[in-house]
Amino acid sequence: MTSANVISAGLSRRRVLGAGLGSLAVVLSGCSGDSGPVRRLQVGTGPAGGPYNAFGRALAQAVSGSGHRLEIVPVGTSASVDNLRRLDDGSVELALAMADVAEDAVLGRESFSRPVKVTALARVYVNYTHVVVPAQGKVRSVKDLAGRAVAAGAAGSGVQVVAGRLLRAALADERPVRERRLGLAESVTALREGTVDALIWSGGVPTPALSALERVLPLRFLPLDGFVGTLRDTYGPVYSTVTIPAGAYGLDEPVGTIGVGNYLTARADVPDGAVRALLQVLFDRRRDLLREVTAGARLEPRFAISTGAVPLHPGAVAYYRSLYG
Repeated sequence: MTSANVISAGLSRRRVLGAGLGSLAVVLSGCSGDSGPVRRLQVGTGPAGGPYNAFGRALAQAVSGSGHRLEIVPVGTSASVDNLRRLDDGSVELALAMADVAEDAVLGRESFSRPVKVTALARVYVNYTHVVVPAQGKVRSVKDLAGRAVAAGAAGSGVQVVAGRLLRAALADERPVRERRLGLAESVTALREGTVDALIWSGGVPTPALSALERVLPLRFLPLDGFVGTLRDTYGPVYSTVTIPAGAYGLDEPVGTIGVGNYLTARADVPDGAVRALLQVLFDRRRDLLREVTAGARLEPRFAISTGAVPLHPGAVAYYRSLYG
């Protein structure tokens, strides 16, 4: 999705938010107005060392110092698919998830046997899809991966979903790859040791683990922007064209790739007041929260409301309405 499309989507969502809500602005209660018991919410994040885990811990710390009677407890998981299954069964109240997986949950497709009642609080930042191979190897394009061993994301992760869709689109008439279900740390080790020919990752730029790998193993980042149209035709606008900039990972030139948004989601029964307080902290501390996750992220309300098929939580509607008037 281009910047213009993102803004257009945001404006469209703003019109939806305004419909039927009248001109009443919701006044958020400040720290001094909070009362009652502390509301404890568990958030499904991801594996230790990953960006979701870092974001969850940063969010918990920001909330603890905000003065709101709210506690956020990060829960380590396998990431997106696992998080939304936990949200469905009630073992967490909040979850981080990639946009494509969140839409799968709402629609009850692929990884989800039935629709899950997922609501969105915000579109937080965009993941960049990385397909990484040794620079001195024979692989120059995704099609060259046919028949080769590929670290294609851990079971239960959003990486697994986008990797599978990309490989099916690219290799429809080719031999399938030999997919290995590995998390990022294991994928990096496998590529460095030569037990896989490529790794697929979806995350911020730069991803520290890949920067560290590049310092010991020269890498090639395969262009993926040519597959965005096919993915959008099949799965809708959750996929967009983005660019890994020159300079990242020592790249001499930018590399076009596939972008996927990340959503902070919630169960529908999370109280509206808790959601409004959480979003207030999220936007007040947005620069701190994304510092360890991705460079150049734009966490702003007009982009945060672009959550596609995933409906906004009523408390999120009230929060954004208070900003837009």
